[in-house]
Amino acid sequence: MLQRDYILEIVGQFVDGVSEALRRALGGEAGACEDVESQVAELLELDRATALSLAPDSLVTMMVLSGMGDTVAAYVCYALDRLSRVYEARGEGDLAGLRRLQARAVAESFDCDPAAVPAELSSLDAELFS
Repeated sequence: MLQRDYILEIVGQFVDGVSEALRRALGGEAGACEDVESQVAELLELDRATALSLAPDSLVTMMVLSGMGDTVAAYVCYALDRLSRVYEARGEGDLAGLRRLQARAVAESFDCDPAAVPAELSSLDAELFS
C-alpha cells in the first residue's frame, strides 16, 4: 500500500511538472525543454545531465536498475516523444533525434507505445499536440 501511494504521488508530481513545462516549451520559453528533461530525470531519480545524455539503451538500463522502470515507462516514453517534437519544431534536430531514439528504446524495452498517451496526460496532449 505504501509503495502504491508513493508511486501515485511521484507520478502525480511528474504529470503536473511535465504539463506545465511542455506548455512553456511550446510557448517558446527558454529553459522549458530542460525543465521537461528535469522532470524525466527526477522521475527516474537521476541527475538531468546524466540521464538525458545517456545513449538510448543505457537510459533503459538505468530504468531497469531503478526498479521502477515498468511503472513509469509509459510516462517517460510520452515525455521524451513529445519533447522530441518540441525540439524538432525549434530546429534542434540532434536533440530531437536523441529524444526520439530514447523514447523508442523505452517503448521497445517496456512494451509501451510512444503514440499512446497516459490517461493523466490525455487532456494536455489534446490541447498541445492534436
